[in-house]
Amino acid sequence: MTGRHAAQSAGSRAHSPAWVRLAAGALVLLVLSVIGVLPVQLVRVAAGSMAPTLDDGETVLVLRWPVSVDRWDVVVATPPGPDAEPVVKRVVALGGESVAIEDGALVVDGGTVCEPWNDPAHLDGVWFGPVRVPEGSVFLLGDERDGTIDSRVFGAVGEDRVDGVVVAGAWPLPHPLPTTPC
Repeated sequence: MTGRHAAQSAGSRAHSPAWVRLAAGALVLLVLSVIGVLPVQLVRVAAGSMAPTLDDGETVLVLRWPVSVDRWDVVVATPPGPDAEPVVKRVVALGGESVAIEDGALVVDGGTVCEPWNDPAHLDGVWFGPVRVPEGSVFLLGDERDGTIDSRVFGAVGEDRVDGVVVAGAWPLPHPLPTTPC
């Protein structure tokens, strides 16, 4: 190849269409997110336990680090146990607090808590506790309490087992998460 043709060929490669560069960049970000290199990750909700906040099969955007967990955050956490799979649940009590469910109503440190994200039709008749959450742990519940496997089954989860905080629903329709009680 002559010098002129080589320069033209190199120049045309450097000026690929913007959509190609954008698509390549998005693909790289997606791969890095999936393998856990980025501080954000897309996670698929694998059960209906967070309805109506999150639907079964919905994809959510998770902030992986730095993770600071607050009450009412929806988190991805790995419960205790050798074969435990990560779950998506809501933090309802923090270390040192007492938590109970009395006829469907959440009770933290003796006070009833209003939860606008719950469907009251699925809460009536649910009883649990009270139990004290160990320091350095969080108590996780599904918004859909009836038949949900959460901290009532697997116990409190150490904060070091919280993999990230869900910041928004991402797919099929992006949406913020309700995290403020009544």
